[in-house]
Formats: sequence, C-alpha cells, structure tokens
Amino acid sequence: MITPTTSLSRYLGAAALATAVLATAACGGSEASTEEDPTTAMAIDEERCETNRAAGTVTYITGYYFQASVSQLEVFAAEELGFFDAVCLDVEVQAGVGDIMANSQLVSAGTAHFTPLANEGEVVQANENDHEIVGLATYGHVPIASLLTKPDIEDLKDLEGKTLGRPGMLGAPLEAMLLAADVDLDAVEQVETGYDPSILPRDQVQALAAYRSNEPNQLDAMGEEYTEWLPEDFGVVGSFGVMGANSEWAAENPTVVEDFLRAIGKAFEHCQENGQECVEQAATFDETGEYDVEHNLKVWESESELVRASTPDDSSPGYIDLSLTEAETSNLVDNGVLDEVPDLEPLFEPHYLESVYVAGNITWPAEDE
Repeated sequence: MITPTTSLSRYLGAAALATAVLATAACGGSEASTEEDPTTAMAIDEERCETNRAAGTVTYITGYYFQASVSQLEVFAAEELGFFDAVCLDVEVQAGVGDIMANSQLVSAGTAHFTPLANEGEVVQANENDHEIVGLATYGHVPIASLLTKPDIEDLKDLEGKTLGRPGMLGAPLEAMLLAADVDLDAVEQVETGYDPSILPRDQVQALAAYRSNEPNQLDAMGEEYTEWLPEDFGVVGSFGVMGANSEWAAENPTVVEDFLRAIGKAFEHCQENGQECVEQAATFDETGEYDVEHNLKVWESESELVRASTPDDSSPGYIDLSLTEAETSNLVDNGVLDEVPDLEPLFEPHYLESVYVAGNITWPAEDE
C-alpha cells in the first residue's frame, strides 16, 4: 500500500473503479458550467490567453482513478467549474491506476504534463530513477500514513511478537515511527494483506498500515474500536498531496504551469466549502457508475482538513518548505531507500505557486481589475 509504486492505492473503493483502467475523462465531463456562468469568464488578458492556448492540450494523469483526494479533486472541480477555461487551458484528465513511478515516467517522457505524487519523497525517488519531474506544490505537511492497532496495544513495543499487516511495503514514515518507539522490527511479523481493514478487528493482524483518510473512516462506519498511531507524534516529518510536472516542459511553459496551479487553487477553495458538490462532480468522470460518493466525501473532508491544519496562517496552500523536505528525505536514507539526501533545490520549484498567491490568497486577475 505504501510502496513507491503503489502508495496512492489506498482506498477500498478501488474495487468499484477497477474497470476504469487508464480511462480518459473528456474535458467538460458535465454541463455544470455554461457561458452564462461567471466562473467561465476569461480571468487573464488576451496575450496570456494566447500563450496558454499555444501550449495545446495539457494532460493530467491522476494518481489513483477518480478518488476525491487532495491534488485530484480540485483538478476535477477546476474542469467542471470552468476555471481551466477561464485561464485558457485545454486540460485532459486521464485516470491513473496507482503506479506513481509509471505516472512520473510518462510525465518525464512528455507523454503527460502533470501528475500528483503521494509525498515529496516520491519526487526525490522519481528523480533518482532518472524521471525528470519537479515538485510544484505540497498541500499536506504531515504524513498521510498511520498505524492502526487493536485497542489492547498500549505501547508500540507491544507489537513485538505480533503481526502487522501491510498491503505493500511498510512506508518510510511508519518504519521511522516504529524505530523512534524503539520497536525491534525483526520481532514484528509483517504480512502483505489486501485492502479490507476488517482484518484488524477480526484479529487476523494486530496492527495495520493505513491511510488516515481511508481505513479509519471505514472502521468507524463498521462501529469497530481501534487505536490510531500518528508518525508526527513521534517526531516523524512527512507530506502528502504533491503536484508534479515535467521539469523541462514547465520551464518552457511558465504561464501554463502558473495558471494550472491558479485554477486548481481556486477550485480547492471552492471545494473546501462545497465538498459534496465537488465529489458529485468527480463522480461524472467515472464511467462505471459505481462511484462511492459518501466514501469519497469522507476522503476529501479528512485530507482537506489535514491540509488546513498543517498549513501555517502566513502560508498559502501548497507551500514548499525544503527544510521539511530534507527531514522527510532523511527518513528514506535512514531506512535504506536512498544512499544520501540529494540536492533538493532543483527537484522542487515553489516559484510557480508563489506567483499566483498574494498574502496566502489565490489571485484571480479578472476579479482584481
């Protein structure tokens, strides 16, 4: 579940979406926006508009189907609300299947232009794999991973001699948390599991690697009791909801990158206040007709609240702090994933995002005239 190539495969609703592999959602998947809707009015000047149009179709590949996660839902909303039209961008949304490294390879090759990554560490890992991708924005500044245990586990060292379930490799934040708690990892039996969190209350495992926007919500809905352990409570730094782009293409098309971030930033603000509407719009991208609106709304509410809580009042949503990035990357070194912390500055370009925010607020030029 938390391997570099599957770390967005985190929602049980995946089964309902499995038939949508690499499906392409047509731009303007619904008719929610009309010419009379003021959101579709041009938000930039004609010269900038022509520059953006000249870039042609801009392809965004989702991290995992059409889940209502941060760095995905706001893209769907920007399309449906006409915000991309307002900045003269022709955006095509394609569904990814959870293989983040494959997505980054497509972006690096120029086949696509934008894709979300689960955390900043994956930007570093992608570049270590010779994928030229740059981090543009980081929305969540806490690890999205958490560890769920049976209520009788009162100390993480109690896991020694017990079984920990993980759908993939144990993620760096969770491993760092266990090491910080002086847990002997060799004394914990780790088994690969599927995506059914009920294996925890059924005592098939005594601990379960999870995503705090997913499995806890599902266990709550089942009425089950559990304890959730958070890496940041043990001093572990992490992130989630990272937007990435082809680094060379971004440098050649700065207005496209800026206005893409501008449009999704405006959509993010809208969806914070109108989550139900945005999730229902996201459902129109899924051609299976089995989109779980209720579950995806909980995903969005959980993740957007984490973004709000982890963003300082004097910072804009998506801000990048390379000191935090370095601390997160150091976890990968400590866990043996990387040999050393590379030079991070070329791998993250915060200036695109900074150009569309003033005092923490998204700028929409048409409203400022």
